[in-house]
Formats: sequence, structure tokens, C-alpha cells
Amino acid sequence: MATTFWSSFREEARKVYIKVFQNSWPIWLAAVFLAILALMIFLWDSMWGITGGFRNWGDNFFYLIGLYSERPTEPWMSNMSMSNIGLVLGALAAALMAGQFKLRNSSWYEYLKGIAGGGLMGIGAAIASGCNIGGFYNAIGMFSMGGYAMMIGLGIGAYIGLRILIWEMMNVPQQFTAAPPSREMPGKAFINWGKISPFAGGLVLVLILTAFYLYSVQGETVLGGLLFFGALIGITMQRARLCFARAFREPFMTGDAEMVRAIALSLLIYGMGSAVIKYNWIQPETMGVFHPFWLGSLLGGIIFGIGMLLAGGCGSGSLWRAGEGHIKLIIAVVSFALFNSLGFAFLERFQVQDWLGSGVFMPDVFGWPLALAVFVLIPVAWALWAIWNEKSEKFVIF
Repeated sequence: MATTFWSSFREEARKVYIKVFQNSWPIWLAAVFLAILALMIFLWDSMWGITGGFRNWGDNFFYLIGLYSERPTEPWMSNMSMSNIGLVLGALAAALMAGQFKLRNSSWYEYLKGIAGGGLMGIGAAIASGCNIGGFYNAIGMFSMGGYAMMIGLGIGAYIGLRILIWEMMNVPQQFTAAPPSREMPGKAFINWGKISPFAGGLVLVLILTAFYLYSVQGETVLGGLLFFGALIGITMQRARLCFARAFREPFMTGDAEMVRAIALSLLIYGMGSAVIKYNWIQPETMGVFHPFWLGSLLGGIIFGIGMLLAGGCGSGSLWRAGEGHIKLIIAVVSFALFNSLGFAFLERFQVQDWLGSGVFMPDVFGWPLALAVFVLIPVAWALWAIWNEKSEKFVIF
């Protein structure tokens, strides 16, 4: 009887493992999970963000080499840095569990694009006070007017970036862009990596949970929780290949509307949850409302949009792809961090923020009823436009 029970248990566990870590997740389901996790972070601490973590890494680097005199917060004690680290580790664990982790090479030309794209994303995020997450997804979900300006900017930037890539395909010799073979895992000739990889992924998950516990023991439960939530986001995005860059690129490249529909759905869930939290003062109404409306968000969005097309990933997408072993995206992450730190320091030094605009809370302008109506209308209109464009290909330029 016991043998039958354990055999049945192992078989059910195997089926769950295949569904979670072998089969790809539906994008719409990942979008729903993303909204729920973002709301959990909002309740746990504050709005989810990525750019602050990048900037913290850049600040620490420039402090170590003596360029900055003021000591920044250590990366393991910074809230956004910890959620970013969790996102990378979660994506790494998911990729290992699925047998998809590999150090993926690119050409030297693509590495240069990674540097350029990451740098543009870093500068754009500094100007817009956030990347595709903080400046667009969170801004709209927090009812910050800057999110809509950045949404327009990201669309313009993605269009320009795609034009650059098309020009590149027509004019840059193929030998410059062709990637060398990807590197196999070390010791593959002596080790069956396919069998070990899932256990390595499981070990990463155990380490994440252990870190959560250790942070809690030290009285830093918030930091441990952000690492944990970041890991769940990394797993979610990796398993569904959820990519904000694709949502802005594909309507112009192939006409595919799937990612636009998913992001629009996620925005609706996230924003409605945020409205309940803010309206009931569980968190302050103006939390997450600091984006420079309208010039800073628009200009930053354009620059960021171009950068994410060159790099091949947005802020969040670069992190989970780095966790999969994409060397170009690892380079883009480093470039993002360095240029974002420098860009933010420049804006602060010369007080450029005053020219770019300030945070505008939608309910302060329209009142809650009309603000909610506008909030619902725009993502729905975006999704309907993408569906129409998928059928008509009116905006497809590729």
C-alpha cells in the first residue's frame, strides 16, 4: 500500500514538475501572476522597481573606484537591488530546472550593441525616473500621469530602434553580427549536465529561501521578502518569456498582439488593486507618483525605447535573460547600471529635473471616478489597437 502511495506521489510530482518547469507558461497567466506579485510587493514594502537597483550597483562601482565620495547603500541592503538580485536568481533557477541555462555567445558587434543599448536604457531611465517597470508599468498602476507619457515615448523609441535594426540588416556585413557557437557548461564531457541541471536549479531555490530566513533572523525581513518576491517574478517571466520590449516592438515588426494583450491585462489588474490599496490608505495615495510629467517621461521613454531594441531586452527582460546566460544581456545590465548612475548624478548636479516636469497624481486632476475610467480606457484601447493592427498590418514596417 505504501509503495503504491509513494509511486503515485512521485508520478504526480513529476507531472507538476513538467507543467511548471518543462512546459512554457501561457503569457496571459504570467501577466496575471506579475500583477499579483507587484501588488504583493506594494503591500510588503513599496512599489516594485528595477532602476533603483541598477543605480545602486553603479553607485557602488563608482564609489569603489573613487569617483563618488558619498558611500552608497550596500547592494545586499538596498531594497530594489535585492529584488533585482532575486529576479536574476529566480530566472537562473527556472532556466536550470528547465534545462535551458547556457552561456550564449554573441558577436563583438552585438556586444557593442549591448553596451550602447544598456547605456541608452540607463540614461533614459534616469531622465524618466524609471525604466519599463518603474516609469511605465508601475507609474500607470500607481496613477502617475508620467506613465502615459513614457508609454508614448517607448512606442516612439521602439519604432526608431526597429528602423535602426532594419537599416543594420541591410547594410552591416553578416560576419559582424553572426554569433559564435554558445559555450557548453564546464565539465559536460564528464558530467551529464542534463540530469544535474534540475538539481542545481533546486539548490538555487533552496539558497533563496535560506537567505529569506537569514534576513528575517537578522531583523531584515523586508529585504528577504523582496529577494523572494523578485525570485518569483524571475521564474514567472522566464517560464513565459514575458517581455515588455516585445509589447512595443512586435506591433511594428510582425503585428503580433499577444504581448500587448498580456501587458494590458496585467496593467488593469495591477492598477485596480493599487486603487483599492490607495483609496483605503493602506499605502499613501501619492506613493509611486514622482515621474516627470510630461517632458522627462516622454524623452526618457524615447531614449529607453531605442536602447531596449538595440540591447534586445528591457530593464526586467535584460535581468531574466542574464539569468539564462545571455552574455550580451549581462553586458547590457552592466552598461545600464553604470550609465544610469552617471545620468542620475548629472541630472542632480545640474538640477535638470526641474525642467523635465514633476509627478502628477491622476485623481488630483480628474478625481477618482474619472481617473479610474481613463485608466481602464487606455490599456483597453491599446490592446484593441494591437489586435486591429495584427489583422490589418497597417503599422507593420518590417
